[in-house]
Amino acid sequence: MPADVPEESRPIVLITRAEEVVGEDWEDYARCVQRAGGEPVALDCGTFTGVDDLPPHDGILVTAGVDIDPARYGQQRTDRVPTVDPDRDTVEGILIEYALASGLPLFCICRGFQLLNVTRGGSLLQHLEEREPHRARRGADGVSIESGWHEVTVRGNSLLAAITGSDEIRVNSRHHQAVLASGLGPDVLATGIAPDGVIEAIEVPGHPWALGVQWHPERVEMSGVAEFQDASTALFESFVAACREHAEALHA
Repeated sequence: MPADVPEESRPIVLITRAEEVVGEDWEDYARCVQRAGGEPVALDCGTFTGVDDLPPHDGILVTAGVDIDPARYGQQRTDRVPTVDPDRDTVEGILIEYALASGLPLFCICRGFQLLNVTRGGSLLQHLEEREPHRARRGADGVSIESGWHEVTVRGNSLLAAITGSDEIRVNSRHHQAVLASGLGPDVLATGIAPDGVIEAIEVPGHPWALGVQWHPERVEMSGVAEFQDASTALFESFVAACREHAEALHA
């Protein structure tokens, strides 16, 4: 099992961390990486000084968080985008470009998925007017935040298809900004589509392992349920395996 991999054989995965929002927990990402056989290391966006100063690493995971500043993709910010973090956008954008240029395995989740698209020349829909099925909502207790749920059609002959082994998966959903076909970056491939046409997964052709997903595979509601392993645990296992291969190739 990946969790039994000796510490010295575990590839090091840098996981971006910033001020967390309601419903987000950095430890969820760390737990999934560790369970898949990797060694998670926090990369605090607020202390980033450049890729030359990064600690040892074999892969990068870009996490979820507040909205991306529309100025980054040439749009004026509307009142539907209440909170942005331009400094974090810059830091994670640099990390994405670095990973893509160096062939470093790259896994981007939710906000990270959106920033991957923007970094590759795409844009976002600033707000989904319809709440269902994508946006989180208050739980029955009026306090907790629950996910939406929907199916995703998986494009054949893609990394996502190879990982999931399926042409359709079920995922959780907690976003109000979105990647649409009209805003898809010219250098990425849409490999997961929701029933309403919202793009849910993208890949970078020609890169050894670069995947972005709009859903939250790190959350226990996905990673802790056998029914959803194809769209959750399997993603982390494939990512960590790619990180291990990258490390081994460098030291061959």
